[in-house]
Amino acid sequence: MYTALQGTLTRDRETRAGTHFEGNARGAAGSPNRVMLRRLHVAFYLALVAAVCAPLYAVTPGTVSGVVRDSSGKPQIGAVVQLLRSDMSALASVYTDDKGHYAFAGILPGRYSLKAMGASFLPSLRENVRVRSTTVVNLTLTTLYEVMQWLPAQPRAASAQRDDWAWTLRSAANRPLLRWLEDGPLVVVTDSSGARPKLKARLVATGQQGTFGESGERITASMETTPEGSRELLARVDFAPDSDAAMESMLGFRQDLGFAGSVQSVAAIAIHPEISGGGADGLDEAGFQSWEEINMGDALEAEVGAAQVMALLRKDQPEATLAALPFASVAWRKGDETIRYRMATAVPAPMVTDESSARYYLPAVTVRNGAPALERGLHQEIGWQRIKDDSAMEILVYRDSLENPVLEAAAHGAGVQALAGGDALLDNVSGILRMAGPQFTSVGMQASLEHTIGGGNHMRLTYANGNALVMDAPARGVPLAQLVSKSHPRHVQMYALSLSGTLEGTGTKWRASYRWQPADTVTRVAPYTLDAAEPYLNIHLRQPVRVLRQGGAGIEALLDVNNLLAEGYQPYVLSDGSLLLFAQNQRAIRAGLAFTF
Repeated sequence: MYTALQGTLTRDRETRAGTHFEGNARGAAGSPNRVMLRRLHVAFYLALVAAVCAPLYAVTPGTVSGVVRDSSGKPQIGAVVQLLRSDMSALASVYTDDKGHYAFAGILPGRYSLKAMGASFLPSLRENVRVRSTTVVNLTLTTLYEVMQWLPAQPRAASAQRDDWAWTLRSAANRPLLRWLEDGPLVVVTDSSGARPKLKARLVATGQQGTFGESGERITASMETTPEGSRELLARVDFAPDSDAAMESMLGFRQDLGFAGSVQSVAAIAIHPEISGGGADGLDEAGFQSWEEINMGDALEAEVGAAQVMALLRKDQPEATLAALPFASVAWRKGDETIRYRMATAVPAPMVTDESSARYYLPAVTVRNGAPALERGLHQEIGWQRIKDDSAMEILVYRDSLENPVLEAAAHGAGVQALAGGDALLDNVSGILRMAGPQFTSVGMQASLEHTIGGGNHMRLTYANGNALVMDAPARGVPLAQLVSKSHPRHVQMYALSLSGTLEGTGTKWRASYRWQPADTVTRVAPYTLDAAEPYLNIHLRQPVRVLRQGGAGIEALLDVNNLLAEGYQPYVLSDGSLLLFAQNQRAIRAGLAFTF
């Protein structure tokens, strides 16, 4: 069935490619090459799928290891650690060494529980541990006196959730504390993935080229602290050392409400004096985003929030653009299946996956009629997801309405500065021009398959269809505004393959992806997708240079390359002789060192 489906999709693409060629044979002599290029892309994509699917169902035993400590962080020698099956029966037992370390080897992938026991301590239980190739689980032993300090200091209201005292004792924040197992013992429940660091600092020095608003040398400093077990604080500042004013910064706060969910707030600001356009020199952005995660029992969860965003161009009479961008999602779980509805208004920033980055919370900005224009719209999706052992499958349908879709082009020529007028923004460092395309709508679907391959490596296959903007080649040089206005949406398809993992021995973390969609499209298919691969070939590497201590402190080398082969470029010559190279994804290179303390 899979082969038949691939053949149907291939014939469908070839049929449309042939129709497009016949309709444009008079105006484009290079169309047969374009058809051949499409077929080569499909053949390359199928070859990659065949190469990685061979070991898809191989079962590789894994290991479970970690450190047992007390509440003050002191390792516990000689503590007993048990690996439990789903029915809470013991599968294996080990003792911790003189550093509090334990390890289980030869464990088949699946879900288990871990129980630690030590003299003068209550047993500690960690449930629903997903074991893959290498799994690290640290456990904390607690005395009965310490647990009593967590208990409610006053009675709850009559409307509060009732505790099942026969099985579980909860805190005032509705966090599980104590539980009686079926075989009798009382254990301390640890429902988190591990203790968060009380203070963690990171300094990153990078050089980058080819990205709008981020080119040149950059210094990034971030700090994460947890003053209390249920609170987190994250601060970050990013600046260019060769500039007096260019800066990005963010401040985030999170309050964990235990079983009930969490509340979070983030303030972000970006100052870019190197960006010009709309009769101004400099672009400033600021935003405040807050949201709440709500758990309504074990089966239902929701997330509701909004972002308040402002964009301002620096000029004699500044004109600011203000917008409120709400978002929400509701998920219903039953077993290993989830049904989700999601609504969003802000388009996720491409190539930005770091949630500690200010750019992650600020929508892309262009200019229209001399005023800032935010890339925004309305996205709605309904999806189904199934997660089972080391595989996951997701299918969703969506409908998008996009306003001010961002078009980017690398600009070359003597008249580039003149292009940064009322129709475009220009990054004077990278030479990348950003414009606002026409509004359009899109209806489509997306399907993805994830699987854990041997050695802890991961694979993700994605297919999507929907509308993307296409720019037809003009017969002769035209002004920029006329070229952009003639772009129009077209229903196309997208295929992506992503691979990631960690190399044993060296500790190198890597991620490689290839995403194909027609080269004449200048915007992404399904732009609201949160975890989509960027167009064409992308490689990301993280290499530890020196590890100072367990827990991630040390020195790390970074390398990120987007669109390594410089594919998908569409050249256009304007009436003033300037050359613009439009692309779904401009080639960008970023490299540097990160110091974590």
